[in-house]
Amino acid sequence: MRWLTIILLALTVISSGAQTEFSVVELNTENLFDTVHDANKDDYEFLPSSSHRWTSYRYWEKLNKIGQEIIACGSDSGGWSLPDVVALCEVENDTVLRDLTKRSVLRKARYDYVMTSSPDIRGIDVAFLFSPFSFGFISSNSFRVRPFKDMRPTRDILYVSGRIITGDTLHFFVVHAPSRSGGELQTRAYRMAVAERLGAAVDSLRRLSPEAHIIVLGDFNDYSTSRAIEYICSHGLVNVSAGAVGTHGAKGTYRYHGEWGSLDQIIVSSSLAPHVVGCRIVDEPFLLEEDKKYGGVKPHRFYIGPRYLGGFSDHLPLKMRLSL
Repeated sequence: MRWLTIILLALTVISSGAQTEFSVVELNTENLFDTVHDANKDDYEFLPSSSHRWTSYRYWEKLNKIGQEIIACGSDSGGWSLPDVVALCEVENDTVLRDLTKRSVLRKARYDYVMTSSPDIRGIDVAFLFSPFSFGFISSNSFRVRPFKDMRPTRDILYVSGRIITGDTLHFFVVHAPSRSGGELQTRAYRMAVAERLGAAVDSLRRLSPEAHIIVLGDFNDYSTSRAIEYICSHGLVNVSAGAVGTHGAKGTYRYHGEWGSLDQIIVSSSLAPHVVGCRIVDEPFLLEEDKKYGGVKPHRFYIGPRYLGGFSDHLPLKMRLSL
């Protein structure tokens, strides 16, 4: 009942006038697919006839759970406000984003969005939600990562720029790097290819605007000390999410075999770093469940393999607050 009240209160908040902070959220949604097959995509796991039994009921339940998760990111010690922008990973297509923003529990937030259309074999993409009340959209573009031998096509990097109430322009790059499936060492070069493409895009932007306020965020499938993340940071960027923790037991955005780790990152330009007033993992109790095997808590997932759990996602959201 408490969370229902909070959700209803949050959805009545509309940005206005004097805004002192700007909030940024990143979330891997864990397989946010619709129930219809997309041509030439391997999305068969998420169809009504699959082992997942991905029915319309479960699809809408999932949409509303992700909506609740985004709304929960509005809570902070200073009060309550919906996130100004949200970067999402593992979303299938425009249908899913339209349903999430226009027809789910999130609909009264009135988010707009842009997303990629990538060559990923499973058909998953990245998306960027933004409140038109606090983020004046300017432009967007996609950067393709060219696969090399033995590398599967991966997600495009999404670039979005917009102006906020202070008059500053923010430049976002949303990333979902290749997974570690098959082994971290064996797949490291794939993530480095993404890092190199991203570095080139950041350098190009910097040549046009040396003091550009840049925010790179997403699921990098790498930890803050990895070679790929260190390479990205060598382009005049600072990982403000390194060391981020939650307030209810989360020590990372992801837990595997009892070990917490953060595969999700928020990285900003050195010009923007002084304006970061906080970066934390959102681990409200309803997003967690008991880890009966290893002890403690873990993210409450919607599925594990084909087994339905009815939770939210296998990743927890990251939230950064800016004061400009």
